[in-house]
Amino acid sequence: MAFPTNRPRRLRTTATMRRLVAENSLSVNDLVYPLFTCPGTNVKEPIPSMDGCFHISPDIIAEEAKQINALGIPAVLIFGLPEGKDATGSQSADPNGPVQQSIKAIKNACPDLLVITDVCLCAYTDHGHCGVVTDGKIENDVTCDLLAEMALSHARAGADIVAPSDMMDGRIGVMRKKLDAEGLVDVAIMSYSAKYASAFYGPFRDAAHSAPGQGDRKSYQMDPPNSDEAMVEMELDLVEGADMLMVKPGLPYLDIIYRARQKFNVPIAAYNVSGEYMCLNAAADAGLIDREAAMMESLISLKRAGAGIIITYYAKDAAKLIGK
Repeated sequence: MAFPTNRPRRLRTTATMRRLVAENSLSVNDLVYPLFTCPGTNVKEPIPSMDGCFHISPDIIAEEAKQINALGIPAVLIFGLPEGKDATGSQSADPNGPVQQSIKAIKNACPDLLVITDVCLCAYTDHGHCGVVTDGKIENDVTCDLLAEMALSHARAGADIVAPSDMMDGRIGVMRKKLDAEGLVDVAIMSYSAKYASAFYGPFRDAAHSAPGQGDRKSYQMDPPNSDEAMVEMELDLVEGADMLMVKPGLPYLDIIYRARQKFNVPIAAYNVSGEYMCLNAAADAGLIDREAAMMESLISLKRAGAGIIITYYAKDAAKLIGK
């Protein structure tokens, strides 16, 4: 209909009206908060590259988990730092490693809080790559076996969901077979299926001490121009046994999230990564944008695109605003 009969502004007149007709809404149930655990006792050290984030030792990480749980956030995603590194990331499957200890501590303190664990070798290898390197080449199949052992150690410690982020071919199938053979059939797999070789990971790599010593990750992480390839990666992971699919990063890849939501009838996660987080914070610190408004706009864009699970360093701040 033509003006003046059709006046879309009628449905924007007040905050209550806008809330009534909103097509999408952000819930605390959508949020996952990342945590970084490290060796030691009574450690809670700020991460310089990531505002408000800390390296936390397993003996006190339960206190952080209790605060997250109290906000109604349903899950945490744990990343770990080892005591030492070697060529194969052998400490990744250590049953007494910081991640494994933290899983037990969190589940003991907050049994209903879901614990997701990142499964990747990059923080555990002395070369910083996500797999075993031979003559400059990432050994795909050998790496898959090591990742499956890492996932198994997390599951035995009590993880509810394991989340492989390495982007090796076939690792979901190897991991699912390993977990099922051990009777851990209820442990879910959230696959970083469409993980791009992005420029937005810098602050995280500083936090996880996981930057590659030489070269880059472009031979295994996805090329940013590609979108059809992401659909192929996701479909392969589902066939191999993934329960949930992830797109990483989030904001530069809203189109990938949308396509995944339209194509696959499983939960779709988006990772609002460290570079997205710190770019927004830097702009806010410079007085160029409203931090809270920009935060909520960014998160709702991920939801609008189709993400039902949003992994974000803003989870606690967003939960507090949603709860008001």
